[in-house]
Amino acid sequence: MMKLQDIKKVGVVGAGTMGQGIAQISALAGYSVVLYDFQATALNQAKLNIEKNLEKGIERGKVTVQERDQSLSNITFSTDFEQLRADIIIEAIVERLDVKKELFGKLENLNSEKTILASNTSSIPITRIARDLKHPERFVGMHFFNPAHIMKLVEVISGVSTSDDTSNTVFELAKQLGKVPVMAKDAPGFIVNRVARNFYVEGLKVLEEGVSDVKGIDRLVEASGFKMGPFRLMDLIGVDTNFSVTTSMFNAFHQDPKFRPSRIQEQKVDAGHNGRKSGKGFYDYSA
Repeated sequence: MMKLQDIKKVGVVGAGTMGQGIAQISALAGYSVVLYDFQATALNQAKLNIEKNLEKGIERGKVTVQERDQSLSNITFSTDFEQLRADIIIEAIVERLDVKKELFGKLENLNSEKTILASNTSSIPITRIARDLKHPERFVGMHFFNPAHIMKLVEVISGVSTSDDTSNTVFELAKQLGKVPVMAKDAPGFIVNRVARNFYVEGLKVLEEGVSDVKGIDRLVEASGFKMGPFRLMDLIGVDTNFSVTTSMFNAFHQDPKFRPSRIQEQKVDAGHNGRKSGKGFYDYSA
């Protein structure tokens, strides 16, 4: 089985917000990284964003110029799936079970029997994704939080077949990346998203019922001590991502009403108002 000291190369699938952050911190920790996406435009944007983040790190005294240069040289940006040969591969793509299962089947066939396969899924049970793999013991959840290059917590989720060696290695890797890992058993939403779901869902219900507007709800929550209200946080995470997670958990818990997705949020997604990344969500960022 793969041990921490054996990990030299990290593969990241998906050059969106989460994939960018995971690639950045892996490169900053000294690992050779290949960041894959089938869209060249996504990779180009990822490179720009990583460079921008590292520049901000220099301005704040958290990253040196030498560390920035070395980190950027550690990352290969590729649209060639064949390049995804690594000691651990972390997936950060769309929250769809069928897409993830197909991806990991291909990754397993492409890599050695020692390679650890990890999913950054925030809501889909690890056991379901790993079910058809030849070696489900090498499959684990490695759930980072947005933005991944700043947020410290990482949930390490063991599916029914995940070996202790695999979960322990990923736990140690998370610490090597400067994170604070927590072990979790497999369940929809794991720990944080299950607990936090009501933060978003209840905020949306208050909005639906006309008790207050978006700004009013956020201001009250922030005045109560939260750094961000539910709507500002959904815009940061991505309204589409947040809606997808809520829908996944609603179905996973057999349509438990407390996880019911909001039509208001669904309309935002239908309109392409996905938050900061699209320039508009519950707030307008285009100005």
